[in-house]
Amino acid sequence: MIRKIIHIDEEKCNGCGACVTACHEGAIGLVNGKAKLLRDDYCDGLGDCLPGCPTGAITFTEREAAAYDEQAVLENKQKKAAAAQEAPAQPAASAFHGCPGSRMHQFHREEAAAPAAAAPGCQPSQLAQWPCQIKLVPVNAPYFAGAKLLVAADCTAYAYANVHQEFMRGKVTLIGCPKLDEGDYSEKLTAILAQNDIRSVTVVRMAVPCCGGIQRAAERAVSASGKPLSLHTVIVGTDGTLLRQA
Repeated sequence: MIRKIIHIDEEKCNGCGACVTACHEGAIGLVNGKAKLLRDDYCDGLGDCLPGCPTGAITFTEREAAAYDEQAVLENKQKKAAAAQEAPAQPAASAFHGCPGSRMHQFHREEAAAPAAAAPGCQPSQLAQWPCQIKLVPVNAPYFAGAKLLVAADCTAYAYANVHQEFMRGKVTLIGCPKLDEGDYSEKLTAILAQNDIRSVTVVRMAVPCCGGIQRAAERAVSASGKPLSLHTVIVGTDGTLLRQA
């Protein structure tokens, strides 16, 4: 029969395993580090796995496929549950089966009295979460709740020495390079803004023309989100000076 079913683009898949967790039917698994639809009849076509994919590798398609078999799914779940009961207990950390570099972490930074209080060369990191790449962060990550968002071009952290204390401090940081990364960030950023309680958006970009792509993506995302969010833009010169803040 011709029906709606998911399609996984292996070129876009980064092996994070988010879709495996999101699929309640057990239709998706990781094979050789890539997500794969294991059985057509396990896929109900509802797409619970789509929002969880950080790279947009999962889409809907209509093709010849076996009908969704709810009974087979239930039996598979029962087999897994029985096997889990028989297996020895594992630490909670082993539940993650994706790429270790994409495993989500949230860091709780202590508020220092003032950045100047730290010894020279010993400034603490202000990164609030991992991963920080725009294409890797889950759209519905818990650290987005009530967050101030920093969208920064990769090079800014190298060009401007005080990025951590001046811009990353107290914010969730997302980084990217519009010249080197494939695709447009606006769709991912729109989803993050629309589906989470984001309080503000700050863009830090380089003065080079190609870096304008990250600013335009953030502006489109704020507009498309339908929320009255403030957008603050900072431009860093190639010599590390701040050229403009708006």
